[in-house]
Amino acid sequence: MITLLTIWHYIVIILTILFLLVGLYASIQQKNKKLKIQMIISVTLVSLLVGTFSFFIVDKYTKVVSLYKMKSKRLLNIEKVVYTGIVKNEGNYEIGKVTFELKLINKGRATGNVKAGSFFSPSGFMDFFGQGAGILYKPQTIVKKFVVAKNLKPGTAESFRVYFDYPPYFKHVAEFAKVYGH
Repeated sequence: MITLLTIWHYIVIILTILFLLVGLYASIQQKNKKLKIQMIISVTLVSLLVGTFSFFIVDKYTKVVSLYKMKSKRLLNIEKVVYTGIVKNEGNYEIGKVTFELKLINKGRATGNVKAGSFFSPSGFMDFFGQGAGILYKPQTIVKKFVVAKNLKPGTAESFRVYFDYPPYFKHVAEFAKVYGH
């Protein structure tokens, strides 16, 4: 699905193309052939870089989404966890997709109490030789992403429910949730 573009996205595209055309015109007017090629490459790269960053900045500030009433419930009989909540478009423009991202960290009793051991991931050496030795790697940090709404109009809200397998060895879990639109 192509994300929705706003009038600000089109303005960024037009300004980037104008900057590229003016830079290319100035480059072509150059008499030194070596300098002309360098200027064309430089102007093209700079306008591509500025256009890309500007596009993402406009996307970030025009597509504002908030998360409300998030709750979690662990379903022990099917070994899953369910997260429910409401996402609301706080901006003035329609959002193509709303993504709910959840990060679970094992043994993180509070935000400031996450220990360095929680972020350990095995090296390539252990991955290569650990498979045959029967060593079981249990990740201590899990990040899950779910698309919870599509084509969310300005000012509207939509409820969501997501399920995923909950690691049974997790205890004292720290949860970090966020939503963003594209």
